[in-house]
Amino acid sequence: MIMRAFCVAAVAIGLATSAARAEFFGSPDFTGTGPGFIQGGTSPIPRETIMYPTNLAPGTIVVNTAERRLYLVLGDGEALRYGIGVGRDGFRWGGVHRISAKKEWPAWTPPRQMIARRPDLPRHMVGGIENPLGARALYLGSTLYRIHGSNEPETIGQAVSSGCFRMTNEDVTDLYDRVSVGATVIVKN
Repeated sequence: MIMRAFCVAAVAIGLATSAARAEFFGSPDFTGTGPGFIQGGTSPIPRETIMYPTNLAPGTIVVNTAERRLYLVLGDGEALRYGIGVGRDGFRWGGVHRISAKKEWPAWTPPRQMIARRPDLPRHMVGGIENPLGARALYLGSTLYRIHGSNEPETIGQAVSSGCFRMTNEDVTDLYDRVSVGATVIVKN
């Protein structure tokens, strides 16, 4: 009788804990649009609308690698500012490109230069929550570089990539929905 009561109590606690966890974190969301967006985490650098006086057209993206921030020009002197991860020493670059493609849950094929440095990498990964490109990717011209999601939110604000710009899955999904193929991307190094 005591053992049965213990088991019933343990199950009740487990259900209560699961319910509390679901209420706190939200239900798992594989689409990247809800509060329980898994493996994306919240950015340690919150997204915010800021004053950003510029003559750049709305929809232009400005990446400031020194600040480790990405700005989406909104117009009327405002921009959305996102925290990003940038290239580590020796992998930072600058220039002007256009978004040449947008992909949801992109597959990843590491470039040969990366495989030469890291032979342990897979030769190809299908899109999904374990993929290092995360939920969305914005391809920058004909370069090897992208603005993409990450399943490692702790890297936002850090210099750890091989030249790509990392965002949390939540932030890259927000940006993805706001920009179009052809949008200008200015990378300041």
